[in-house]
Parts: sequence; C-alpha cells; structure tokens
Amino acid sequence: MSGNTRVKGGRGRLGSMLSGLAVALGSALFLGAFIWGAVVYQPYTVPTDSMTPTIAVGSRVLAERIDGDEVRRGDIVVFTDPLWGGSPMVKRVVAVGGDTIACCDADGRLTVNGKAVHEPYLRPGIGGRIVASGQDFSATVPEGNLFLLGDDRHTSLDSRSHLDEAGQGSVPRSTVIGRVDAVAWPANGLLEPATGFAALPGGISRPGPFTALFTAIVAGCVLILAGAAYGPVARLLTRRPAGTGTGARAGGSSGERPGVRPGGREKVGT
Repeated sequence: MSGNTRVKGGRGRLGSMLSGLAVALGSALFLGAFIWGAVVYQPYTVPTDSMTPTIAVGSRVLAERIDGDEVRRGDIVVFTDPLWGGSPMVKRVVAVGGDTIACCDADGRLTVNGKAVHEPYLRPGIGGRIVASGQDFSATVPEGNLFLLGDDRHTSLDSRSHLDEAGQGSVPRSTVIGRVDAVAWPANGLLEPATGFAALPGGISRPGPFTALFTAIVAGCVLILAGAAYGPVARLLTRRPAGTGTGARAGGSSGERPGVRPGGREKVGT
C-alpha cells in the first residue's frame, strides 16, 4: 500500500485543500475588486474628438467619482454645465480659481500666472507647429471655478468659446462629477499624468486605485484558473499506462496455470 494518502481522482488531500483555497481566495479578490471598482468608478463614452490624441472618439473611459474640490490643474474631468448644454462633457483643467491664463507665449505655449506649461499630449497643427491654441486669449478664473480646454486645440469647443460669458469661460467646481483615470476601451489603461502643471502651486493629482483594482482582478482570475485546473492535471499525471495493471502475473496473460490447456485436463508428463 502506498504511503501517500489519496482521494478520488488521484488528488492528494493537501493538493485538494490548496486548490479549493486558491479558488476561494481568487473569487474573493475578483469579486471584491469588481464591486470596489463599481463603487469608485463610473464609465463614460467620449462622443467627440475634442480630447484626441489622449482620448479617441468613441472611447470608453473610467471616471473616479470625486468632489469638485479635489480637482487640480492637468486633470481630465467629466462635468455637466447648463450653459454648455447640460450633457456630460470631458475636458482638461488648465487653470483653477485665482489663476490668470493666457495664450500664447513666443513658443506657442499656455501660461498660467506667467509660467509656461509644457503639454506633450498636444499634436501638431498646420505647418507642423505645436501651439496651445489657434487663437490668442487671456482670462482670470473666479474663485471656485475651473478653466477647461480639450486636448485637440484645433477642433475643441471649450472655455475659449465662452469667454464672453460670466466667469470668462470657466465653470463651477460643483459641476464636476468625475476625474478620468483610465481608458477602458480600447484598453489603453491608465492615463499619463500632466506633469507640465506639477511645478504650479498645489501640484497635480495622484491617480486613483485603478492599478490596484486591475491587479486584484487579474490575480483573482489566475488563482481561480489554477485552482480549477489542479484536479484534471493531477488525474492526467497520475494515470497509469495501459497494460500495467497489478492483476497480471508474469508468464501468462490470462492467469492460467502452466501446463493446463484451456477447456481440458492437466497434462501429465510421459
């Protein structure tokens, strides 16, 4: 008798216990991360090309549910404002309350409180030159408001289109309903931080828990698959080759006694 205690299907008791534990832990990670993500994030579809090349038209983005007071320069936010049509819109915050924003300096860059901002996400315009805006403008943002631009400065309808309105094109922080952290479809993942605004007072926002959630979901899937695969793999590895059964005796394939003919009497030597 083998010294290894086995259960049905050739799986060891310890292996069976560990596979069950892996499935249970994987399920907890997967479901927990999925539920947490549903609480923290809200999906939105971007219907226009105003945020290209950062976010393509038709992309499905994940916006972290935050209060407008948490928004900082460089954030891409989802907001709704009646003066802008009342439907959710996605734009980048380039200035906050108290800032004076202007465009453009000699190098075609935005300036915030006189400091030029490097924006690597902008794409070249006519003639291949990168400029932060096709039109010159200047505005002072009221306290509690945000000044917003699309990343495609050549087609975006944004705060520049509302400069003659109250607030000089800015919107109240209270209109913000989320901060975009990642592009879920196509699967571009976490957005790059807008480091060009990092040197300004208040710095830039830290990304939300998207990376932690994604890691937990992947780890959960791996554990579930590994635990579920243990049984079939163990049975495959412990399956005995055909013809090696323990019931066969050496010297005969049917267990007959030597010298006995099938269906006859024992042969006596002469």
